[in-house]
Amino acid sequence: MNRGKKIVILSHCILNQNSVVKPYAKEQKYYFEFIKNFLLNNCGIIQLPCPELLILGLKRWGHVKDQFEYPYFKRECKSLLYPIINQIENYIDNGYEIVGVYGVKGSPSCGINKTCRGNWEGEASCYKNLDDIVKRVHLVSEKGIFMETFEKLLNKKNIELNFYDIDDWSE
Repeated sequence: MNRGKKIVILSHCILNQNSVVKPYAKEQKYYFEFIKNFLLNNCGIIQLPCPELLILGLKRWGHVKDQFEYPYFKRECKSLLYPIINQIENYIDNGYEIVGVYGVKGSPSCGINKTCRGNWEGEASCYKNLDDIVKRVHLVSEKGIFMETFEKLLNKKNIELNFYDIDDWSE
């Protein structure tokens, strides 16, 4: 059997647009060439779990990083990532190359170079109108909570990986 001995780690929604907050899902073909390139180069794919889907479900509304910066969400992210860290360690110990980790630009969980922040809380009815809330959302040069947690856990194991954004954000 010919193993490529290369692994790429992808945010959940890159392989499953069904998990994305409505109405932001794209047709899966949007990522086809990107994914096809890894497959043609004999690269294995690890799909990360989606913390937003698992914790908040499919009927969730859009969130910003500020809403995920609390102990329970961070703890759940860690528990979702421990099995992935174990896989990565096993692959590395057996001579595999981890090509990189791919997140989604702007995601409050899986952004790499950019994530969205917004200063609001409570019911939407507390604000003048929806535009008042939307105007509070902005991109910042930070990782999303899930990727931030992932990188910290990797660092504790002395594992350095390259992190990349897929540009999936309309500014």
